[in-house]
Amino acid sequence: MLISISLLILFLPLLSFLILIFFGKKLPRQGDWLGTAILIICLGLAFYVLLNTGASDKFNAIYNWIDLKDAPGFGPVKINLGILIDNLSAIMLVVVCLISAAAHLFSTKYMEGDAKYNRYYAYLGIFTFSMLGIVLTDNLLMMYIFWELVGLTSYLLIGFWYENPGPQYASKKAFIVNRIGDVGFFTGIMIVYVFTKSFTFSEIFAAIEAGQLTGGWLTAAGILIFCGAIGKSAQFPLHVWLPDAMEGPTPVSALIHAATMVAAGVYLVTRTFPMMSASALTFIAYIGLITAFISATIAITQNDIKKVLAYSTVSQLGFMIMALGVGAYTAGFFHLVTHAAFKACLFLGAGSVIYGMHHEQDIRNMGGLKKKMRITYLTFLMATMALSGVPLTSGFLSKDSILAGTMAFAGLTGGFNYIIPILAFLSAGMTAFYMFRLVFLTFHGEPKNKEKFDHVKESPLPMTIPLIVLSVLSFFVFFSYNPIDANIGWFAKYVPAVQTVVPEAQRFDFQKGTTEHIVNAESPASETHGENPAAVEENHSAFTEAVHHAHYPAMGLSLFVAGMGILLAFAFYKWKKFSADAVAEKIKPLYTFSLNKWYFDEFYEGVIVKGLLMLTQAFRWFDNKVVDGVVNGAAYVTERSSSGTGKFDNSFVDGLVNLIGSVVMFFGLIFRKIQTGRIQTYLAYVLFGIILFYFIFRTM
Repeated sequence: MLISISLLILFLPLLSFLILIFFGKKLPRQGDWLGTAILIICLGLAFYVLLNTGASDKFNAIYNWIDLKDAPGFGPVKINLGILIDNLSAIMLVVVCLISAAAHLFSTKYMEGDAKYNRYYAYLGIFTFSMLGIVLTDNLLMMYIFWELVGLTSYLLIGFWYENPGPQYASKKAFIVNRIGDVGFFTGIMIVYVFTKSFTFSEIFAAIEAGQLTGGWLTAAGILIFCGAIGKSAQFPLHVWLPDAMEGPTPVSALIHAATMVAAGVYLVTRTFPMMSASALTFIAYIGLITAFISATIAITQNDIKKVLAYSTVSQLGFMIMALGVGAYTAGFFHLVTHAAFKACLFLGAGSVIYGMHHEQDIRNMGGLKKKMRITYLTFLMATMALSGVPLTSGFLSKDSILAGTMAFAGLTGGFNYIIPILAFLSAGMTAFYMFRLVFLTFHGEPKNKEKFDHVKESPLPMTIPLIVLSVLSFFVFFSYNPIDANIGWFAKYVPAVQTVVPEAQRFDFQKGTTEHIVNAESPASETHGENPAAVEENHSAFTEAVHHAHYPAMGLSLFVAGMGILLAFAFYKWKKFSADAVAEKIKPLYTFSLNKWYFDEFYEGVIVKGLLMLTQAFRWFDNKVVDGVVNGAAYVTERSSSGTGKFDNSFVDGLVNLIGSVVMFFGLIFRKIQTGRIQTYLAYVLFGIILFYFIFRTM
């Protein structure tokens, strides 16, 4: 029953795409009501699936796709495609359908009158279908197929206004940068298949537990699969595409860059978490940390309302990845879910502001909007508090869980790993600062552009209803009855930590406080792959206990850094105690460095892109001068030698042949004279010959 409903949820958005792309212009309002209604239905069905799926339930449907008895080099090959319903996929179904339904409803007014209105809703439908495919699959191959389809549909949505140069560049950049990560993802999938002969998650985990994939190959497979998340979830160093993707329509930003496409990478790491070795998880943790910190420092100085939110998204995705890397499995996935609601609210709120300001996006030209856009302001403020980690919000619960996890990890592993909680808390403080900076510059103070301000009014109901719903979901009560402890709520019980299946030698040993465990490929199976359930449980309990002890210190520190960030924002932008421009002037090199986004784009353009172009120019020169030179030289030599051979053939060989022919013709002409065709003549010749021979032999 749940499998059938899930398939219905999956294919209804695809049906919406097919109807709208072919017949949308003939439908009333070009079919926007159809796409919106279908997503609301999908949301209702997703809630039904969630309510009927327990924390330990797994509903699986498998379909045989390829069955080869003897593939060259592989032997028997059997590839299945399947649907998996468990606690992760059930929650993600609700998240994807909720944000997609909100974006559909919001767009009915925001995109109204656009020349490609029906095409826009068709693209939303196929994007949702692609994302739901990633959520529901039970294997890596099917996930990769939908992964690429998400890349295609995001390209179409980001470049929706392709007649303008900005969306053209942004869509190509997003597509190409994601391909880099996807190459690594595909390579990791192939490594896993070669060793385990399966793409299905459960079979892969069982094979790893049985010791079929270990050592450096296991770590390499985990890191390469994570490369897919580096691309899709905009992690360092492939984070540069997401801020440019703001060139797409704002509801698309809410859909793609708040809860769905960018969350796919986090979901991938969550789904493959049991196979990640200690080395792979450490790598993941540091990539997430670097991403969170760099993006937070960039968001502080941005002036485009959507760019601030874009870098905020990148930073929060870094928090999620970092949480999974340090082993805080539940906290990382929890933040994905809570972040989806309040970040979608922020993006749609930004869309409401842009709509009211007649497509003005520079916050330096705003101000005073809370007087005219009360609902937008209040909902935006609620979501901002959640993102900043203010108590009584969902963001406070999830972020506190992540920070506690980083403290526990650093405490158990020691050494350089203490940098993880230090930079994580610093990033959390910067988040509170730049978000309240955004609120004050946009909604408070005096209007900077009086002409546009005079025409501002609150957005219509189809735009404010999604804002209200998403802002309400930013409160703690929907996830935990205890406003200061997420472990009390249903979510923590519904998504418990999962056990790793990697060999003991490649796990974090929190008992010993070490992080580097590489298995010796020559070790006996009993030493390398043997399981000690008591030791595993003790190791897991050590981390859980450390997180429990770190909870209140982490909460206190997070409240302090968030409070300091908010206080600084008040001092600079609300109370005007300090001049932001004066401070920026004093630290101009740092300010310019942040404003120019650490010069990543310039570095990639100047070093990577131009370097590749120079390399291609060098290859072209080598091809033209060396390869073509050799080919052309060989052709010249062949032509000259064949010319000489031709002359020899024409002059000597053909001359000799012609001479012989001429001689033959000469004698032929002579013999033709004596060939009369008369028997009497031939008899006379014979008689003459006999007489001639007689005299010749007589004289001898």
